[in-house]
Amino acid sequence: MKVVILAGGFGTRISEETHLKPKPMVEIGGKPILWHIMKLYAAAGHTEFVICCGYKGYLIKEYFANYFLHRCDVTFDLASGSMQVHQNSAEPWKVTVMDTGENTLTGGRLKRVRDSVGEGTFCFTYGDGVSNVNLKDLVAFHKAHGRKATLTAVQPPGRFGAIDLKGDAVTRFHEKPQGEGAWINGGFFVLESSVIDYIADDQTIFERQPLESLALENQLRAFRHSGFWQPMDTLRDRQLLEELWSSGAAPWKTW
Repeated sequence: MKVVILAGGFGTRISEETHLKPKPMVEIGGKPILWHIMKLYAAAGHTEFVICCGYKGYLIKEYFANYFLHRCDVTFDLASGSMQVHQNSAEPWKVTVMDTGENTLTGGRLKRVRDSVGEGTFCFTYGDGVSNVNLKDLVAFHKAHGRKATLTAVQPPGRFGAIDLKGDAVTRFHEKPQGEGAWINGGFFVLESSVIDYIADDQTIFERQPLESLALENQLRAFRHSGFWQPMDTLRDRQLLEELWSSGAAPWKTW
């Protein structure tokens, strides 16, 4: 099953990093968050990827073109112009990197890679968030209900700690509780290729008209995930993910 990953946005809320690179190339533990997402899918048996590029997309192309240089020890013979790779640790992935335009919106990016997706079922997600969602269970859930689309519903982590008050007395602290019970779209979609027909053009926001139409037609289901889910929208989010990775117990490290 192919995996389509959105990797073309400007990432303006984390501009400290994205003035130099696209947000999916911002590193966690020395590796792009895009790599972490791809590892999640590969661990579930999905190793064919379509990356939808836009802003500074050439850096994503260069990363995969020079994957050995990023991941392996090499010896360069300058006289002969040859390169020997040591301890080959390349992933068994097939990666298609496509330019979908700098100003194209989320739905438009998916529509532009229609030919690379092909027919049938595929996975689709954002290139800036990680989770420990069970992807095998997600795909099985999608196949069981028989509709055109499944999204992963999550409860976002609280940004701030909370306190209990009795009058003006503080009685208890809560460290960053889960949201307020609301479920939101956490990405990690499973879609039938016919979903792309709901997308009009480059300016279609996937989360608006296409998903709203699918919901009205009873063609959209939610896979509830109560475990770890964390987007990387801000520098603070990146620092949190870096700390989790450095601890050796990153919740999304399922491989």
